[in-house]
Amino acid sequence: MRRVINKAFKKYYELRIKGLYQVLHSPIEYQEKVFKELIQGGLNTEWGNSMGYSSIKNYKDFADRVPISDYENLKPFIKRMMKGESDVLWNGRVKWFSKSSGTTSEKSKFIPVSKENLNQCHIKGNWDAMTFFYDQRSDARQFECKSIVMGGSMSRYPDHSKTLIGDVSAIMMHNMPNVAKPFFTPDLQTAMMADLEAKIEKIAQITSQQKDIVLIGGVPTWTIVLFRRILELTGKDNILEVWPDLQGYIHGGVSFLPYASQFEEFLPGNQVSYQEVYNASEGFFAAQADFEVKDMTLLLDNGVFYEFVPMSEIDKENPTVLQLGEVECGIDYAMLISTNSGLWRYKIGDCIQFTSLYPYKIKISGRTKQYINVFGEELMVHNADKALSICCKELDAEVEDYTAGPIYFQGNG
Repeated sequence: MRRVINKAFKKYYELRIKGLYQVLHSPIEYQEKVFKELIQGGLNTEWGNSMGYSSIKNYKDFADRVPISDYENLKPFIKRMMKGESDVLWNGRVKWFSKSSGTTSEKSKFIPVSKENLNQCHIKGNWDAMTFFYDQRSDARQFECKSIVMGGSMSRYPDHSKTLIGDVSAIMMHNMPNVAKPFFTPDLQTAMMADLEAKIEKIAQITSQQKDIVLIGGVPTWTIVLFRRILELTGKDNILEVWPDLQGYIHGGVSFLPYASQFEEFLPGNQVSYQEVYNASEGFFAAQADFEVKDMTLLLDNGVFYEFVPMSEIDKENPTVLQLGEVECGIDYAMLISTNSGLWRYKIGDCIQFTSLYPYKIKISGRTKQYINVFGEELMVHNADKALSICCKELDAEVEDYTAGPIYFQGNG
């Protein structure tokens, strides 16, 4: 029966990939469509009224009226939304808020996740990623066997009990389509446990006894912890001896380069495909469509309108802001997003490079707050990660963590 279900999903993904390529071949038109939908969605909100959304006719009007924002700018509005106010940054009341570690003065940021953003961006982005996966792997069996997701937890907001806060993965799992639930392990109660160490232990205990795991998703750090524990429990030499049918590892959130050598030991050979996704608290932005090329395809019809600021101008008061059709390959850009959850021209804090303009493909090159340019060196995080990866391979070493900083000239030094 499960084989029949998986075959049906293969047919579904074959139809979806055609739709995805249609979007990728008409990127500007689809971004224009998203732009108009967002303006309409913000029309009768407090933000939209203050910015004159009712008379915005085109992108120039939007760029002239709406300032570039960061979390500190939007925090007062978001706090009110979390306390139950409606029609503030986005129409209606927003129930879910994704808890994201930030570089602001506070330990965490709370990002609104509207129903539209959840369904049309996060969940749709996950389906898009799986569409690419099935396109690349004709033997894909996600809807025949079991998949593991290393997710977060969720809780009620103390100041308003109807508001739920948590990791974006927990929000997605809480709203997982019923059709997908039988194909995931462990149970949702375990997957959403708040105590991370206890959760990993329980996942290891459960999944080390299962042979039909075909897919796992999660950040590399905690996935490594899980793998080590499973090998301790089973006494096996590598993960493929525990899960012989494993086909894919989906990762994102941090650079994979520093962890590549460890995964080669856990998952020897070429059986497992690695797929990078760009799924942040603010939205699902990109997914790797070709497993042979280390970049990600930008998703352009998921309720996100993109703008880009060259990193060379990131600290200017009035930087140059480019639309999608104006970008170039190989240049570091800070990404601005406007979304169907009420983030407007929002500096997400990530820095990307375009590797292709048809279709639009990107790689994450670092964080806007994590680069060094004291002497014109323009050192981005991805440069440091790549250098460390090469050194580790040559020296058969592992780097657990690192810090980089400039040393200023003193005297004759």
